[in-house]
Amino acid sequence: MNIKLSISFGLFFFLFTLLSKAQTKAEHDLSFTTLANQWDEALPIGNGWLGALVWQKQDKLRFSLDRADLWDMRPMKGLHRKEFSFQWIIDQVKKKDYRPVQEYFDEPYDREPGPTKIPGGALEFDTKGWGEVRRAHLSLNNALCEVQWSGGTKLQTFVNAEKQYGWFRFENVKDNFEPQIASPRYQGDVTVSGNPVGGDDLARLGYKQGDIKRNGDHITYRQEGWGGFQYIISVRWKKVGNTIVEGVWTISSHYPNKVVTEASHITETALAKSFKEDLKAHSSWWETFWSKSAIQIPDQKLEKQWYLEQYKLGSLARKDAPPISLQGVWTADNGRIPPWKGDYHHDLNTQLSYWPAYSANHLDEAMGYINHLEENKDNYLRYTKMFFGIDGLAVPGVTTLDGTEMGGWIQYSLSPTVSSWLAQHYYLQWRYSMDREFLKNKAYPWLKKTASLLEKLTVKDVRGYRQLEISASPEINDNSLNAWFLQNTNYDLALMKYTFGIAAKLATDLGLTSEAAHWTTILNEFGDYALTANDEFKFAPSMDYNQSHRHFSNMMAIHPLGLIKWEDGAKAQSIIRHSIAQLDAVGPDYWCGYSYSWLGNLKARAKDGAGAARALKIFAEAFCSINSFHLNGDQTKSGLSKFTYRPFTLEGNFAFAAGIQEMLLQSYAGFIEIMPAVPAAWKNITFDQLRAEGAFLVSAKRVDGLVSEVKIYAEKGGETILKLPFAAYREVQNNGFKIERKKNGYLKLIAKQGGLLTIKPMG
Repeated sequence: MNIKLSISFGLFFFLFTLLSKAQTKAEHDLSFTTLANQWDEALPIGNGWLGALVWQKQDKLRFSLDRADLWDMRPMKGLHRKEFSFQWIIDQVKKKDYRPVQEYFDEPYDREPGPTKIPGGALEFDTKGWGEVRRAHLSLNNALCEVQWSGGTKLQTFVNAEKQYGWFRFENVKDNFEPQIASPRYQGDVTVSGNPVGGDDLARLGYKQGDIKRNGDHITYRQEGWGGFQYIISVRWKKVGNTIVEGVWTISSHYPNKVVTEASHITETALAKSFKEDLKAHSSWWETFWSKSAIQIPDQKLEKQWYLEQYKLGSLARKDAPPISLQGVWTADNGRIPPWKGDYHHDLNTQLSYWPAYSANHLDEAMGYINHLEENKDNYLRYTKMFFGIDGLAVPGVTTLDGTEMGGWIQYSLSPTVSSWLAQHYYLQWRYSMDREFLKNKAYPWLKKTASLLEKLTVKDVRGYRQLEISASPEINDNSLNAWFLQNTNYDLALMKYTFGIAAKLATDLGLTSEAAHWTTILNEFGDYALTANDEFKFAPSMDYNQSHRHFSNMMAIHPLGLIKWEDGAKAQSIIRHSIAQLDAVGPDYWCGYSYSWLGNLKARAKDGAGAARALKIFAEAFCSINSFHLNGDQTKSGLSKFTYRPFTLEGNFAFAAGIQEMLLQSYAGFIEIMPAVPAAWKNITFDQLRAEGAFLVSAKRVDGLVSEVKIYAEKGGETILKLPFAAYREVQNNGFKIERKKNGYLKLIAKQGGLLTIKPMG
């Protein structure tokens, strides 16, 4: 039989089988008998560029409209002064004269209203006479939101998955149907100021209130922002029957010297189509998205939450759109600046938001993150030279849309190792895609410049080990002088070791042997991690893990960086086990929701399935809104955290999804492991087309507590190692794989591109 034909048929059969399974179920949907009455419980729809939250405000149906690039880009007032340099900060720390540092670089973030993400506005519909809401439903399968009222009125709405506009369709409405645009309150009294968590009043931005104009069945709202920026909302509608109205909306953002299509032209073109025509194409995009991966686990709460997180990824991430910020395209609709200015926090938040994209097989969506970093690289290089005074690549820990620094607690917002954590996402994109052009043109150049910065910035201590002159660990001791350490923290040390180790790997992959040798030499000049006598990770040599904290920065070497692996043996296992036990013992008093998500990932790496499931269950049940939004605080007020507030941010949601995937499949340790951390009580499990390093797509089944089938598809071809999930195996299908049996239950797999292998236990 022709091998190419056999492989093609195998791939067709594999994908056809997957497509028949990898759709969401009705029980995964969001379904209520009433509409939410506050924005952070609304039904969310979006496409990476545009987003809407569907809820009810008093007697109005309300769409909170947003666009990813609506930003007030004013420079942070007072930040760029002559003292803006890492060396000046080092000197102030060593002199123990730290108050000026806080005044110059920390306080403007809290004090000033901008720069900041800003909301778009709202689309409102008067629902008087429609009766009570009977059903409010969001179908994950095709991202369609539907609302039904007792009087017979019905709404369907979606944001086109591929075009920059949204649709609404009303059935059984009267002739006096008139949508309204509600503009954000940019004028008025300021009652809240200097509150970055809750958000200042929008009126602090000082904008002139925008103009709303109506022309028949068309409304526009034009709002001027800072520095010549303006945005336009356009809404158009038409009758398509006696009681049916279809309409479209969009937002266009206009920065000086950038030519874009105005919102009114977009809606005019869109409305020439039909709702059903666009819904069909939109649903096709979502069908493809859901075909990428699927899971089925016994815990229905965790399974539903996983699908809701995948839905958010599909709603928020596009390779040509800005990356996921703190709230993505669902900016707060409460008359205030969004929590933490809705910005790009690179000391945890953006990184966690893309954790699940790789093994969930959504590499295109993950590229939006990389593309953003690439587009802003020149700005990062400017910042590096200005603040650190040397060449190389540093990224501010808190940035605007174009990557400009915003200040804040500078131990983290101006940390020298931010670009190192971002470098991991370059590495993951390479390892999960095996795209050599990406490796050559993007991944290695990023690592090389980051390593170059750290090589120049570090100094030798009295023992000859490399260290930063001052080091920090997010966000230990807040922004005090004591948040700086005169020895490497485990956080910075792990990131620096990771940078040089991965730089050496990538240089080797590209055949750059002398560069690889250089990076390896630098790597070997760093010392060991700071551990207690009981093998517990400290924050730093001078500080044990002695306080509950939301950010597990001292544990970076375990997860996400994977520098200390369970698979490395007894010493590594002791460090992992005791460090996690210490987290549990100190307790969750000052954890956020994302802390539980991260803990789920850590416990999965420790092969503790029950512990991972428990942590993730707490996240889903106690730290999420009814619409699944991560609200940071313990909403049950049951002692799971002393934080009981509710600022919405997204990173906890995505870290949750990554935790589920870590339980089902791991490949970071150099081999593929099937269901490495599932609870013993989970007897029946299925996952389809999770992605492993090396660009292998893996599917597996567990029946009555035993793995019963494994399928591996080689997207690019090459070698991998599989840890057998059963003692002996038989080949059910093998198109393009060569198998070599290794010791201790491992198989070496050598695959041709497009190869497909299915194995089952013997017997």
